[in-house]
Amino acid sequence: MKKIFFASTLLLLSFFDMQAQQDPHYTQYMYNMNVVNPAYAGSKENLSGSLLYRQQWVGLQGAPKTATFSIHSPVGKNVGLGLSVISDKIGPVDENNIYADFSYNLNLGGEHKLAFGLKAGATLHKVGLFSEVGNGYVPQPGDKSFSENTSNTYLNFGAGAFYHTNKYYVALSLPNFVKSIHLEVTNNGETYNFGNETQHYFLTGGYVFDLSSSFKFKPSVMVKSAIKTPASLDLSANFLYKERLEFGLTHRLDDSFGAMVNFAITPNLRLGYAYDHIISDLNITTSASHEFMLLFDLNFPKKVSISPRFF
Repeated sequence: MKKIFFASTLLLLSFFDMQAQQDPHYTQYMYNMNVVNPAYAGSKENLSGSLLYRQQWVGLQGAPKTATFSIHSPVGKNVGLGLSVISDKIGPVDENNIYADFSYNLNLGGEHKLAFGLKAGATLHKVGLFSEVGNGYVPQPGDKSFSENTSNTYLNFGAGAFYHTNKYYVALSLPNFVKSIHLEVTNNGETYNFGNETQHYFLTGGYVFDLSSSFKFKPSVMVKSAIKTPASLDLSANFLYKERLEFGLTHRLDDSFGAMVNFAITPNLRLGYAYDHIISDLNITTSASHEFMLLFDLNFPKKVSISPRFF
């Protein structure tokens, strides 16, 4: 079993190295934006939160599993605050991120608003390459990569900008400024580095079209990339029916096709699900990824929204 786990681990780590996709993927990214862009914090007129769980590449042992909690709210006329907690596990690697967000909003006139945000927090990183894989199950027993477990904590910072009206938005962010070493092993007084966190930028945008009094069309796009690596492109097309039922299709370039649906159980509580069908080289091992989402809003007393938004 450990030999299979070892092979799966090498496959996963090599795939992530080639794609430089160390940050988690989200199919329902349009409902989870303050996780990657601090400027989104406080952009709604109430306290908003989300819970999201993603199981990627089902059937592949050691495949990524991600749980996310985020919450944000306006705290003054132009200020927003947020908090996000991300737990990500891939093979022997456990990573937990805790970040606080601050945003400042500029009113450009009418519905036009521009926000700038800062993100700061810590990453708690554990790699069990010896206890879970390397204890007698590696091709070369002296391989320093598998000689010990590691546990480290890194501080990090990020920034972003978010421009929006009631109908559309464009946002750009770099959630991690600092390049942190993922696997650092000390052997006989010498330190070996085997991986690091790659800086990613996220470019997102979306528009809301009124097709009728009952239907709205909500296309959106996200580009995720890092320096010297290919970009990941997500395209989504959703339809919103009577502000209760939302459904649509999504495509991640060279990776997957998918579908998503969410339903407003109450005006302030929404439940969603997304399915990805894998079309990359990994489809020989796994064919699907699943994502579950819960959104909630807590309205402030005596506050009525004067600018309803659908993103």
